[in-house]
Formats: sequence, C-alpha cells, structure tokens
Amino acid sequence: MAGAESGALKDAHRLLGDCVLFSGLSAEERAAIAAQARIRTFGAGETVFNLGSPGDYMMALLSGTIRICVPSPDGKELVLTLIQPGEVFGELAVLDGKERSADAIAENECTLAMLYRHDVLSFFQRNPSAWPKLVEVLCQRLRRTDQVFAEVALLQLPVRLAKMMLRLLESRDNSAPAKGGKIGFSQRELANMVGGTRESVNRCLRNWQRRGVVQISEGSIVVMNQDALEDLAEPA
Repeated sequence: MAGAESGALKDAHRLLGDCVLFSGLSAEERAAIAAQARIRTFGAGETVFNLGSPGDYMMALLSGTIRICVPSPDGKELVLTLIQPGEVFGELAVLDGKERSADAIAENECTLAMLYRHDVLSFFQRNPSAWPKLVEVLCQRLRRTDQVFAEVALLQLPVRLAKMMLRLLESRDNSAPAKGGKIGFSQRELANMVGGTRESVNRCLRNWQRRGVVQISEGSIVVMNQDALEDLAEPA
C-alpha cells in the first residue's frame, strides 16, 4: 500500500510540475509546489465537492474522469465540462476565497493530487511570474463554460449532441490516429451534458444509427462515421 501511495505521489509531482499553471517556473520552483500535494482517491459517483462549499483546495487529476456540473432551471443536471487526467480544476474558488461555483463528481474511480489554498496563495505570492499562466487557464475555463451555455440556448439538440460527442472523442486517452471510436458515457449522461432528456437523445442516436453514423449496442455508443458526425455538428 505504501508503495502504491509513493507511486501516486511521484505521479502527482510529475503532473503538477508539468502543469500549464507552473510552466513558466524553474524545475526547482515546480518541485517545491508539487511537494505540497496531498493524494486522495474517490470512488465512482462520489462527490469531490458541492456547489456552494468552501474552496479550500485545487486539484490535479491523476486518473479517472471528473464531471463538473450545475443544476439547470428545470431541475436537471447540466454538465459544464469533463476533467481528464492531467488537468487541474477547482482553482477559481481557491483564488478568490468564495464558494464553489459547481459540483464535481467522480465518474469512475479517481485519484487526485490536492493543493490547499494557503499553499497555493503563498506560492503565487513568492512567484509572481506564474500569474499570467493562471490567467490563461481561467480564461480557457470561462470560454468553455460560455460555449456550453451558448450551445444550450441557441442550438438544436442534434447539433449540441454531435458537438459534445466530438469533444468526447478528442479528449479520450487514445493514441490511435483513426477517426471514430467508443463514447464511454450512457445516453442519460449524454443528455445531462447537452441539456436534453434521455428520450430525445435516444431518438437522435437511433436516427443516426439508421444513417450509419453511430452504432448503439448494450451499454455503449460507437461512432462509425466521424466525418458525418462533424457535418451534423454544423448548425443548418
């Protein structure tokens, strides 16, 4: 067990050292911030933090997938983004000291490297050269969230669904150059990601299956024709 924890710490140090937030620093400076990390594991479906909870720490994801989501006006869940291994999240509340602006849920078993607010703020005070990279990451987060809300407000469900599926294909850990592949989320989860219902997503996918764009089997959705999916992602 100690060996596994030691390996996780090494992974955390490597990940945080390579993180875009700290890429402008020296190797020694990156090692210093990485040394402050604490490792935690969350089971599938477990809450990492809730909307409105204190922002005591930021995190880097070592393994697994984290769902960042907020309640929609109709009571459903709207997924803002999916955090993949190598990404950091939870930094906004750490910086301004306010409450969390979304929920973070473990999609599957996840291992996180956690940096607490006091350590992060002390680090940035000592290393002002890191601030521009932090602003860059925050701007990327804001643009991504704006994109999700704009798509829900302005685009029809089939376009939103096609765009989301393409983003999921792009974010997967897959070195194969071929287009297409398996979408590792259920129809209900896809519906939450695009602000729709499971029934509407199912109708859309069934239509696409008849056209040879996707293949629906027990518990999985496989993109058979990514070029066609890219065409579907373009608003009419």
